[in-house]
Amino acid sequence: MQKLYFITYEQEAVQKRTFTKWINSHLAKCKPPLEVNDLFEDIKDGVKLLALLEVLSGQRLPREQGRQLKRIHWVSNIGTALKFLEGRKSLYRGSPIKLVNIHATDIADGRPSIILGLIWTVILYFQIEELTSNLPALQALSNSNSSVESVASSETGSPPMKRKVVNKFHGNAKKALLRWVQCTSAKYHGIEVKDFGPSWCDGIAFQSVVYAIRPDLVDMEVVRRRSNRENLESAFALAENELGIPRLLDPEDVDVDKPDEKSIMTYVAQFLKHYPNPHHSETDGQHDELRLGTIPTFALSVPREERKMLRELKVFLDQLERDVLRAQGAEGNLTDKYQAFKSFSVQYEMKKKQTDPLLQPVHRDGKLSVDQALVKQAWDRVSARLLDWHIHLDKSLPGPLGVIGAWLHRAEMALREDIPIQHAHEETANVLHRKLDQHKVTQQTFESHCSGITTNTCSRGSCSNRFM
Repeated sequence: MQKLYFITYEQEAVQKRTFTKWINSHLAKCKPPLEVNDLFEDIKDGVKLLALLEVLSGQRLPREQGRQLKRIHWVSNIGTALKFLEGRKSLYRGSPIKLVNIHATDIADGRPSIILGLIWTVILYFQIEELTSNLPALQALSNSNSSVESVASSETGSPPMKRKVVNKFHGNAKKALLRWVQCTSAKYHGIEVKDFGPSWCDGIAFQSVVYAIRPDLVDMEVVRRRSNRENLESAFALAENELGIPRLLDPEDVDVDKPDEKSIMTYVAQFLKHYPNPHHSETDGQHDELRLGTIPTFALSVPREERKMLRELKVFLDQLERDVLRAQGAEGNLTDKYQAFKSFSVQYEMKKKQTDPLLQPVHRDGKLSVDQALVKQAWDRVSARLLDWHIHLDKSLPGPLGVIGAWLHRAEMALREDIPIQHAHEETANVLHRKLDQHKVTQQTFESHCSGITTNTCSRGSCSNRFM
């Protein structure tokens, strides 16, 4: 019994380190960059949690911030984060994410098992689900009915007797990620990967994943002769230095009897962003139908030249997002800021017209390829940044125009709200009627604000037409 407690304690420590590194890899994108040192302490006020969700979603979230935040402000921030998460939909289930036994007060208290459960939910939704749901060769898994539980207790590596945090997700994300490893890397080298635990201890599976992306980096014959620690260290170093994949794990985290499953999944999922579509390899261009076995292989990738264009576009969008964030925080008068915003908007629209054809689904079921999905996500992030910037500029207008800007902000938020489709048609109809009534009131308010102000003074006056 004493040994079991030691193992679970060690797993919790590994999870804490892994999740902290994963969070920091995203918080580094904030302006200015943020950092989490002690996960259980630094997340208690909700400020960095909200910043993380903003980076991942591309949306701006309201928050309480300042040097003298009190507990009531902490709980408010965390409540905003939890509400935001519950408003998102699982890509596999199609229904809202449910957070069971995760309360704002527990996060504010710094309860380890609850915090780890929450961060795992964020990782599972924003990284693992999003990336695996667009794997074209694994769409056959989308009908699976099995489930995987996120349990912040003995399963997540928390010490015994702690309250469980259960968030049920369909098992597709976990199974798809495992199948991807099996079909694209391990299978080529006769490696049996059955799980995200002991199968990874010797480091060979990690090496095979690196090999699948950059064959020139790994000699699998040499790998088989090395020790576990040597393979693990080499794989993590290659991934970080050659592929730009953050090093979330250390050899001693994995070379144990029972490695932490969620930590390994978090790390392995990062490789999906760098993996090329398997239909044509960069070297031989041969069909992979035999390698993929029974998995459907129709239209597995876009042509190589288009794939190259998509990757160049992804680089452009990532840089554009960074430039937008930098310009948004720069000093200057309102006129200069509007000019800067206009310049970025023109760049965005010109590039969008050129690349829209590249984002047309290439698969029979309407799914995008991995490269297309990554570009689409980048488009959505930049679009959200520009929209939020425009709203902020409108709200900053002087005098009555500032009132119009505030109205536009509320109007944009209303337009961006999803209308849930209920099983009962009457419920959906009632929701639509309420929305229409709200829009009528909003339109009347707009007309009242605009009274005496010419149409040309409203920077986005045409927005009102969207409520008609």
